[in-house]
Amino acid sequence: MPHFGHISYYRPGDVLENRLALSRAGLHRPTRAGVSGSELEGADSIILADQYEDDDFREEDIIYSGSGGRDPRTGKQVTNQDMSGRNLMLRRSLETGQPVRVFRKVPTETGSGYRYEGLYHVTHAAYEPGKSGFLVWKFRLVPFH
Repeated sequence: MPHFGHISYYRPGDVLENRLALSRAGLHRPTRAGVSGSELEGADSIILADQYEDDDFREEDIIYSGSGGRDPRTGKQVTNQDMSGRNLMLRRSLETGQPVRVFRKVPTETGSGYRYEGLYHVTHAAYEPGKSGFLVWKFRLVPFH
């Protein structure tokens, strides 16, 4: 069951050591997938971990690449993405306007961790060629106010 909004006492700027810690805290349930939620209710959290070449984290917004079509060994996009699974979750978030918790992989003194960036909402979805030339879902997220 997705939970939208802040969880417990965690606030933007907090850093957790790994994906397992995020999952145990209930902040981002899957330990591997970059999107948490359900196709019916939408995404409740996402992780930016520099795995998709079309992701773009900017000061005023985030362009978050949809999932699928990526070669797990090279990380390169090798086929078009389709509107299924995690991409459906993000499209549902666009429709509902529910907040999405955003986490970003960051360097830490002990290696890397995941920083809570805050609540965002999905404002736009586009299906367009990515850097590798394949069609990619790109979701625009802006800070939730």
